[in-house]
Amino acid sequence: MKLRHGQAVMLMVAVTLMWSIAGVVTRQLESARSFEVTFWRSLFTLLSLLAILPLWQGRGVFRAMHWRSPAFWLSGLCWAVMFTAFMVALTLTSVADVLVTMAAGPLFTALVARVFIGHRIRVRTWCAIVLAGIGIAWMFGSQVQGGQLLGSLVALCVPVATAVQWTVVQRSQSHGERIDLVPSVLVGAAISSLVTLPLSLPFSASGTDMGWLALLGLVQLAVPCVLAVMCAGALKAPEVALLGLLEVIFGILWAWWGADEKPGPTVLSGGALVIGALVANELLGWKERA
Repeated sequence: MKLRHGQAVMLMVAVTLMWSIAGVVTRQLESARSFEVTFWRSLFTLLSLLAILPLWQGRGVFRAMHWRSPAFWLSGLCWAVMFTAFMVALTLTSVADVLVTMAAGPLFTALVARVFIGHRIRVRTWCAIVLAGIGIAWMFGSQVQGGQLLGSLVALCVPVATAVQWTVVQRSQSHGERIDLVPSVLVGAAISSLVTLPLSLPFSASGTDMGWLALLGLVQLAVPCVLAVMCAGALKAPEVALLGLLEVIFGILWAWWGADEKPGPTVLSGGALVIGALVANELLGWKERA
């Protein structure tokens, strides 16, 4: 299915809207907590992808996976870290803290790619990294006093794993190996489920919780991951990065409206630095290429 540019933009906005519901849905849970939340979300994602992938890529999709590729498994492991750290962080700190910390992923990617595969970082990107670092440090400083630092440190694992993920993909592509990210999402969901299962026992989720967690697995993760891959074929990387930032805005608004979780002034000011640095970097890069 080939998307036109306008269709891809609208679909990517819908993808970020689906991604952004994680925080507000987590706040609706009655009794499921921490690792159990992660386990059920990952399991429902796994089951959803087992049904979606054959419909989308044909029955031979599982045979075509790069099962013998170390990069494929490393990519799956990165997804597992992202899934687990994201949900655990949401149970430890505010939605805004988690989303703003995650938003620094592109800048972490630039740093990791510079160290491990020698990508050159432009001056504008260095400036963005410094500004975003100041913003995150400002947020973290307030959380030391508020006792929420652990949640933000766990959330920090998400952009770090994202950086490793994209660096692995770029390095593999430069060596002639193409990693399909959607099947590696399935592997990541399987690893996350297996790791968090023993930590989730005994189960305490209610029937209502199970419905919310199934919604997260299917609508918040499995479906938008497939749609995002489709969008990436019709959009340039800066466009995807900028549109992806809508998840932060949508997620904070959802939590504010649906869970009465109002972001504090430190989060807003630190988040403004992070988001502003990212937007400026991507727009300047876009202008240079144009």
